[in-house]
Amino acid sequence: MSTALSTRSASDPDLIATAELFRLLGAPVRLAILGQLVAGPRCVHDLVDALGHSQALVSQHLRTLRYGRIVSAQRRGREMVYRIDDSHIEHIITDALTHVEEENR
Repeated sequence: MSTALSTRSASDPDLIATAELFRLLGAPVRLAILGQLVAGPRCVHDLVDALGHSQALVSQHLRTLRYGRIVSAQRRGREMVYRIDDSHIEHIITDALTHVEEENR
């Protein structure tokens, strides 16, 4: 089990990695992409159609999410299919949205 948060310093490697995770999740477009991927794997054109953003913008954010190892990609013919790499991501996003919705009531 991990050490309690209250005993960690700001230079703790796990805190630094956690801050990086939150930075990667900090863009609304990335959260919308992840929201689509929670439902299952998607290719870029599916994400573009669902989100209404340009292919270039969606691809740029997918590249960032891949770099952060939040999503992975697998080639299927001429397309890349993206999926969430870690089930914890869905929980983090769901919990954050629940928190915001409760605050807005």
